Amino acid sequence: MNTAAGSDPYRVIAHPMRSRILAHLRLHGGSTSAELARALGTHTGATSYHVRVLESAGLVEDTGLGNAKTRVWALVDESDDTDDANPSDALEFLDDADADDARWLEHDFITHVSERAHAWVDEQDAWPYVWQDECRAFDSPVLVSEEQMSALRSEMEALLTRYRRAGAGTPGARRVAVTVVPLPLPNVT
Repeated sequence: MNTAAGSDPYRVIAHPMRSRILAHLRLHGGSTSAELARALGTHTGATSYHVRVLESAGLVEDTGLGNAKTRVWALVDESDDTDDANPSDALEFLDDADADDARWLEHDFITHVSERAHAWVDEQDAWPYVWQDECRAFDSPVLVSEEQMSALRSEMEALLTRYRRAGAGTPGARRVAVTVVPLPLPNVT
């Protein structure tokens, strides 16, 4: 993640509005500040301010698809990231404040996923049966070592990447958020 000099990415995104903006752009793609404001139930002034903070941190960018009055914002393409740091280093925080911000972000992400899941449960009756049947929550316990957990995560990410645009051009195709939350289970004696 390329961030502007002097900006702490955890500090920048550890804000409810900014984390929701990033989540919306991740799930729905490019949007204007007005579209973001409608989707997030806020006003365009607040949305524009927070988008500019995210832009200054190098997390979102103007796609150039807007016009003289509106800008279309999207997440910065992480494939352009030239940082060769080990991904596990992301968990080694500079200080306790970074760790606290990262923990807040994790909680906020889980809350956001929960809100979307609750909304789906309430609206699913309006959808065709196949969507109701296939878009139900499930979990599956697995027994893995640390290395196997890393391999499992990599395989899940590769699978989701293969399906990222599989439905492009297919009538009736819908965007679906697939959330994977591996949770270690307590040891039972």
